[in-house]
Amino acid sequence: MKYLIVGLGNIGEEYRGTRHNIGFMILDAMAMASNISFTTQRYGDVATCRVKNKQLVLLKPSTYMNLSGEAVRYWAQKEKIPVDHILILVDDLALPLGAIRMKGSGSDAGHNGLKNIAAMIGTQGYPRLRFGIGNDFPRGAQVNYVLSRFSAEELEVIKPRLDLAVDAIKTYVLAGLQKAMCDYNNK
Repeated sequence: MKYLIVGLGNIGEEYRGTRHNIGFMILDAMAMASNISFTTQRYGDVATCRVKNKQLVLLKPSTYMNLSGEAVRYWAQKEKIPVDHILILVDDLALPLGAIRMKGSGSDAGHNGLKNIAAMIGTQGYPRLRFGIGNDFPRGAQVNYVLSRFSAEELEVIKPRLDLAVDAIKTYVLAGLQKAMCDYNNK
């Protein structure tokens, strides 16, 4: 049984470590814990690993955030992965820093990456793990905030939460979305 785990972010050194790239950061933590590395392939950096009897295709799209759906659609079709086995890892302004929320579907909530994925795969009914990046910015400064880097203090909060997100992904593929939601949505 295969799963496509997609971390949303933007490519390039100028975006590394920014709030909008938390999806990439979660996948990097998962790759490190699994002792695997990414290779550059069509539409993104890809790595594969196994969690018990489940095969995971990890994808960091190279299409930039707002066109992430192209990479998701391509890899889902290439690997023959159904929509309910696609998990999108995304930053969320509405959640406190480091908070994790999993859900089986939902709106894009104004997130252009999620909007493009829904348009490209034809549904908003795909699982997602939302990772809180906080919302401590002045009115009208949202773009600058999401493209800013985490402070040293924030990274201290984030680091153990990345490991928790990896555990939530493993629970999702091994025990299902409901179990993962029950175990991780209030941690």
